[in-house]
Amino acid sequence: MKALQINLILILFLLSSCSSTRTYNDSIPTHETIKIESKIIGETRTINIWTPDIYQKNSNPLPVLYMPDGGIKEDFPHIANTLAKLIKAEKIEPLILVGIENTQRRRDLTGPTTIAKDKEIAPIVGGSANFSAFIKDELFTEINKRYRTTNEKGIIGESLAGLFVTETFLQNPDLFNYYIAFDPSLWWNAKYLTNNADKILSNFTKNAKRFWFAASGTEEIAPTVNQFAKILTTKDIPNLKWKFVNAPKEKHSTIYRATKEEAIIWTLNSN
Repeated sequence: MKALQINLILILFLLSSCSSTRTYNDSIPTHETIKIESKIIGETRTINIWTPDIYQKNSNPLPVLYMPDGGIKEDFPHIANTLAKLIKAEKIEPLILVGIENTQRRRDLTGPTTIAKDKEIAPIVGGSANFSAFIKDELFTEINKRYRTTNEKGIIGESLAGLFVTETFLQNPDLFNYYIAFDPSLWWNAKYLTNNADKILSNFTKNAKRFWFAASGTEEIAPTVNQFAKILTTKDIPNLKWKFVNAPKEKHSTIYRATKEEAIIWTLNSN
């Protein structure tokens, strides 16, 4: 019992130290903020949208990268600034960034769980299906209405957001064209996604997909993510391009920023 309590404390520490709650001196890029009244989730959601300079200079539609933890005080500024840097350096093609600001993060980014200690991290958990439906049926519609977009869509996230990215990749892969996950919290629900990955991937979509993911050296996360990577090596999925980066010298608090450029460049250029 004491060991379980210690593990829970460690996990809660990791969650509280995630990128969405840390403070950095990132410059806030020029962007637009809109509000969406979500009937699916039953609340108002704040959405931040960044467009590259070229968007104002021509009438061409652009692909869209979506991100949980997309608030101005979350990960939106540093990802938008990174995209601007990579586009300017011609390392990636221009795209639009759509950040979804959190309301109840641990509710939205976790799937169902049967594990009692999982349920202790927040008053409500297991809302990823509703969050996914909000993105698909409400957010996509609003962004496509307001902006010139192509059909190309991706999603990026770390920790619990990485869990949501990986869950979507496995359970609803056609929602996005590509997926980027940093230190995904695959310990959730007794490692359900990793334990069932082999079966799920055996019936994977026939549409082309890309998946980039990374693990830090954090002992509560790394083994399960590495196990997930090993499962992928055993699968022959011709329409899937994937890359795993094992970064044992990085911490849970550093993995996102340490590997984000590599992740974005590889994923966006692996068509």
